Amino acid sequence: MAYEPGALEATIAAAAGGDPELFAELRASYAESVARQIDLLARARCDGNWHVAAMRLKGLAASFHSNALLELAEQALDAAPGEPVVIRQLRAYLEEFSAG
Repeated sequence: MAYEPGALEATIAAAAGGDPELFAELRASYAESVARQIDLLARARCDGNWHVAAMRLKGLAASFHSNALLELAEQALDAAPGEPVVIRQLRAYLEEFSAG
């Protein structure tokens, strides 16, 4: 799943209200939050911890209108804890977002 800038960037821009510094800060905050949940997923060894981290990713996706992250969070919810494919896809999403 590739990062698609559309609605996510528009949501952050609307929240920043035209302030480029605030835009950068909100974008960085989003990336940090996503990275934190990916780290928790990667370290999860039980269904409960995996589920909580995936639900937090889903919440971030909904809050920031990121369809790509929402789909990845749904995949995580359907996967077994520690599923390497899901974690790899999430890391790729975050890497693309951070590079953009």
